[in-house]
Formats: sequence, structure tokens, C-alpha cells
Amino acid sequence: MAVKNRWYIALSSIVMFILLVSSILFFNYESYLLLSFSIIAITMLPFFIRFEVKKISSREIVILAILASIAAVSRVPFAPLPSVQPTSFVIMIAGLVFGAESGFIVGAVAAIVSNIFLGQGPWTPWQMYAWGMLGMTAGLFRNRWWMKQMWGKLIFGFIWGYVFGWFMNFWIIVSSIENFTWEFFISIYVASIYFDLAHGLSNVFFIVIFSASWIRILTRFKRKYGLLDELSL
Repeated sequence: MAVKNRWYIALSSIVMFILLVSSILFFNYESYLLLSFSIIAITMLPFFIRFEVKKISSREIVILAILASIAAVSRVPFAPLPSVQPTSFVIMIAGLVFGAESGFIVGAVAAIVSNIFLGQGPWTPWQMYAWGMLGMTAGLFRNRWWMKQMWGKLIFGFIWGYVFGWFMNFWIIVSSIENFTWEFFISIYVASIYFDLAHGLSNVFFIVIFSASWIRILTRFKRKYGLLDELSL
């Protein structure tokens, strides 16, 4: 594994550690705002680092903003169907075409923008991190031989339907840490099985129907205008 790949994984591990420790130490109603701002600031770190390392053109910022907007807005019409939305698909494609860092930014921004319509809350920074990690891992694995196959993308998307749900379940558990029991822990994850399955299957559906055309169009657009050339991955 390349050194830069390990750097990204190390960064994500540090973010997870800070998120969990902050939640356990400060998690009460009055601390929601502090926790949210802290996590939002942390999730923006890769974007700031890229500005320091390489100047980003306005066209590159625009393409990331467009993808994040599409991911966010596409979530709204599917709101009545729990866990079914093309948001994860858009974030995954962004990571596959433009790299891990871009995928992370699109995922994080899509979460906070979509919640402007669907409602902000203490879950927002957790969604930002979870969807950011989806985009980042898609970028990290995009050059693996199996990810270049349709079945590899399908497995990746299906698994992330569960990973996303498991991560979001954890914030519910942390919010009730004072009354924690293993029975409560298990009940939360058992209750989410249907929703996680729906998320995974919806990812599979959108990948099968749209992934080939989206990847082809975005790759052509990227090459034509020289957008988001590899920083490290």
C-alpha cells in the first residue's frame, strides 16, 4: 500500500478516535453544538490540506459542489422511503472518478446540505463522517482490479449500506451511554437490519442502472478539462 494511502487511513482513524472520545466525554444536550462544530471542522481538514498542497481551480471547486448538490438533492424525493436514496451512489462515483479526497468532501458536504431540507440535528456530523468515509474508501480502492469490475462495485455498495447504518446506530447508543446495556446495543442493530438492507439494495440498483454512464461521462469531463489531477492516490 502506498505511503499516501496509509496517510489517508491514519487520518480517518484519528478522526474516528476524536469523534468517539468527544462523544463519550461531552455527550449531553448542551454539548451537541460543540460536538457538531468539532466534527464538521475535522471533516473539512482534507479540503484545507489540499488547498495548502495544491491550488485548486474554480472549475474543480465547481465540479465538487455540483456533485455534492446532486447527492444532497437526490436524497429529498426519496425521503418517504427510509434508507433508499441515490446519495450514496453519487458519493461513491465521485470517489471512483476523482479520488479519495474528493469523494470524502462530496460525502461530507452532501450530508449537511441535504439536512437543510430534511432537518439538522446531532446526527448530522455523524452522517457527514459516514458518507465522507464512503467516498474516501471508494477512492482508495478504485484502482483495485475487483473495483473495476461491476460485481466489485455491487459488493462494495451493498456492504456500505450496512456499514453506514451500523455507524449511524452507534451515535444513538452513545447518546444513551448512561443507560447502556448489551441488550439495548443488540436491539438497536437488530432493528436496523431492514433499513440497512434497503440501503444496500438501493445502492446495488443505482450502480447497475447508472454507474457505467456516470463513470464514462465524469471521466471524459475530467480528462477534457484536466480536473482534479491526482494529488496522491
